[in-house]
Amino acid sequence: MTVRNLDKLFKPASIALIGASRKPGTVGAVVARNLFQAGFDGPVMPVNPTERAVEGVLTYKTVDSLPITPDLGVICTAPDTVAATIDALGKRGTKAAIVMTKGMSADQIQTMLETAKPYLMRVLGPNSLGAMVPARGMNASFAPVAPRKGDVALVAQSSMVLTSVADWATSRGIGFSHLVSLGERGDVDFGDLLDYLASDVTVRAILLYIESITHARKFMSAARSASRQKPVIVIKAGRSDEAQEAAASHTGALAVSDAVYDAVFRRAGVLRVNDLAELFDAAGTLGTGVPITGDRLAILTNGGGMGVMATDKLIQAGGRLAALAPETQEALAGPLGPQPGGAPFRNPLRIGADATPKRYAEALNALMQDTGNDAVLVLHCPSALTDSEAIAQAVAETVQANKARRHPVLTSWIGDQSAVGARKLFADGRIPTYSGPSDAVRAFMHLVRYRRSQQLLMETPPSVAEDFQPDEITVKKVVSRAMAEKREWLSEYEAKRVLAAYGIPVVDTRVAQTPAEAATAARVIGGPIALKILSHDITHKSDVGGVVLGLTSPDQVREEAEAMLARVAELAPEARIEGFTVQEMAVRPDAYELIVGMTENEMFGPVLLFGEGGIGVEVVEDYALALPPLNMKLAAEQMSRTRIHRQLQGYRSRAAVDLDTVALTLNKVSQLVVDFPEIAELDINPLLADADGVMALDARIKVGVPALPGAARLAIRPYPKALEDRITIKDGRQFFVRPILPEDEPLVHHLVENQTAEDLRLRFFAPLKRLSHQAAARLTQIDYDREMGLIAVGPDPQTGDTIMYGVVRITADPDNRRAEYAVMVRSDMKGQGLGYILMNKILDYARSRGIREVYGEVLRENTNMLNMCRALGFVRKENLDEPGVVEVRIELGGGLAA
Repeated sequence: MTVRNLDKLFKPASIALIGASRKPGTVGAVVARNLFQAGFDGPVMPVNPTERAVEGVLTYKTVDSLPITPDLGVICTAPDTVAATIDALGKRGTKAAIVMTKGMSADQIQTMLETAKPYLMRVLGPNSLGAMVPARGMNASFAPVAPRKGDVALVAQSSMVLTSVADWATSRGIGFSHLVSLGERGDVDFGDLLDYLASDVTVRAILLYIESITHARKFMSAARSASRQKPVIVIKAGRSDEAQEAAASHTGALAVSDAVYDAVFRRAGVLRVNDLAELFDAAGTLGTGVPITGDRLAILTNGGGMGVMATDKLIQAGGRLAALAPETQEALAGPLGPQPGGAPFRNPLRIGADATPKRYAEALNALMQDTGNDAVLVLHCPSALTDSEAIAQAVAETVQANKARRHPVLTSWIGDQSAVGARKLFADGRIPTYSGPSDAVRAFMHLVRYRRSQQLLMETPPSVAEDFQPDEITVKKVVSRAMAEKREWLSEYEAKRVLAAYGIPVVDTRVAQTPAEAATAARVIGGPIALKILSHDITHKSDVGGVVLGLTSPDQVREEAEAMLARVAELAPEARIEGFTVQEMAVRPDAYELIVGMTENEMFGPVLLFGEGGIGVEVVEDYALALPPLNMKLAAEQMSRTRIHRQLQGYRSRAAVDLDTVALTLNKVSQLVVDFPEIAELDINPLLADADGVMALDARIKVGVPALPGAARLAIRPYPKALEDRITIKDGRQFFVRPILPEDEPLVHHLVENQTAEDLRLRFFAPLKRLSHQAAARLTQIDYDREMGLIAVGPDPQTGDTIMYGVVRITADPDNRRAEYAVMVRSDMKGQGLGYILMNKILDYARSRGIREVYGEVLRENTNMLNMCRALGFVRKENLDEPGVVEVRIELGGGLAA
């Protein structure tokens, strides 16, 4: 990922248009018109050897003849000329190019990129519609409509989608900070632009139209970083398999299941929507800053039918109707009068077709005081009995009067002309308003989903409920043997050994080569027996009569084994039979049958599956997907997205399942596939789960040579265990140094609490008593692909609990060239060399990642830090803008990125 020289693409001081034309209907003519008429404050230099002038401006015959070096070159010439044009621009010093040329072959694109690389030139395209930055008067595109200025950035893979959106938005008064057509993404792609736009203060929200993603980890890292800073909203075309295949054939990218994309966007903190109207509705709603905290909605309406419609939409979307608290019931009795028969007020709250402004205001005020709802939706239907605009004014004043409470209110004034004034009033007051109740409920659910995605990024997950030490040696032996024998599938017995090595309970399973040995094994196990054929050539044993359950005696086991051999010989005559597996039948009558699995996606790597298991798993199709690595919070969230999850919490006479153990099993499977890239597919079905825990009854594991080594195949870089180490400080005490984890937030708070006020001021440049949850979560929830935090932990001498004694971190820029450091040790650890050791470790790590420079800002009075930096080889640079702050930096030299 890199944002290098993207400022020359979006903030150029000068532009050259190569292929400028006067011929109507050509790309060169449309781009020239747009460039010259958009109000760009800088020279636009048309290049065309056969034209004298374009748009009234004299042309230049070649790039070499340009009077100045352009920051940006816009190329709309024939495919076989593009590489030479890039070379000519590069020799002049141009750092960015937009290639609008279409029809370039793969070889021509590769030649273009190789030509641009030595000049560090960024290339947008080929086959790009162009880029527009309305606030800078830059329209380097052949779009037919000039977009308005705004604070929303739109990045689209499709040129036609971009032109359609620009036209659609302009007619509705919606403006943009940037519009970018990626084209064929030869160089600049979604990850690059997410990084660039996330840091641009003129951008409030980022909208993406995606058909496919090409660099999985790059996209995930950039999206997770961007979505922490501002809303990122995406339309992903191709929800059906047919549309996905069409998109893949159109873009040349891999076809990826839509369910996988859902898991990707959810993990990235990105809000996914379905169409253009929803895209801009979501951007507008999130832009209001409405602080949704849950999914309980109260509905206030003068029309019962509209309230019912809103309720339907809410329940279908996964929201909940809020219950009205007793205090709210009492408060409503005044303005609304008692209900017939003394019945309680219900949600939706219907206040009558003759509802006055005062009645609306008093009812809304009562609902806004009720902590049992997370937002209030106010609906109004046209009525000859009331003044629509006066009611809107009363609602706006009530919202303003309760401003300190920050209780979210959304509105929908239904109608056409009668609602115009009310909608303008709400817009002026920054109160979200929508044309219909369904739109309003959809907007509420956007807020709910966005909050949930931010929670997954920022909320600290609980620690794993049970520490487990996997037996990696056993797994390595089993997997290596299978691969040496050129087998794709482990036997059931081998698969269960792998699971057991990672702490997943399995039934007692033994291997027998003959029916007689099977009977002996059954006698040892005792109890009901399950007998299964053992053959590496048979994946689905029940399909060939290779499974018999409920056998109660050794003799019965022997007889069934003999009969099984005959059945299998008839139905699968080519299969090589190694014997049988004889296993204990788990008697757990109240257990649920679940499935936990993993499959390898060609683009995003391993994808984990959880859902309802059993023999009907393909028919039921109740499952949720997630990307590894997981933790307990992410595993619980994945489980919650299945239908069976509600049953697992207790259903009628069946006790609730031990959900923590199920989540822990997901974590163990996640760790297994992270540790062993040779595992290409895994199924535990069924996984029995009840109040006593879990038990894997059957398992299938496929192995093979991974397409990418180790963690490189994962879309999200996992915990870097190789950085764990033990250190000794001057007084002889030893500490464990390891990368920081999301569950370390309590340790961060404890460290801050044990700092002196002066040390906190020197570290944070201001007085600080404690870190907020958001700040501490941000320090612990890091993306190991672009950040690293190392902590030194050890026992508390008084309590014996593990505590943090020091932490060091670096945050690299998207180019991975420079990284900012921060370090903190406990105030009572000064002079023991812990900070020096941690700094050396993080600098070594930075070198291994290819980072060239590490820098930091230090208060001038922080002499201890400045002395340590000098000893480490940092140099000082005075900060003329802030005399009290010194910048320190160290050059690390070029390394190989890990």
